[in-house]
Amino acid sequence: MALIDLLICYDVSTETPAGVKRLRRVAKVCVAYGQRVQNSVFEISVTDVQLMVLRDKLMKEVDVTEDSIRIYRLRQPREKFVEAFGRDHYRDMTEPLIL
Repeated sequence: MALIDLLICYDVSTETPAGVKRLRRVAKVCVAYGQRVQNSVFEISVTDVQLMVLRDKLMKEVDVTEDSIRIYRLRQPREKFVEAFGRDHYRDMTEPLIL
């Protein structure tokens, strides 16, 4: 199964208490699938099926009249097409993690 590398960005209106709750729920969904690289930006690697589930979960959390979500497909290999400057806490989640 091939993985698809994605960049997910979102802007959730936090002008109301309901918006603040939506923001936390959207972040929680994204954390379950990838890693935060900036406040509202996540790098995620998923299969086609996982992408469909992820989209569905995100759409259940947002208010499309107030919020926005963008999903970008990243070109492969990531190291060749993504440049990061400053604090970059990206970890390759396909490699073993040693604590």
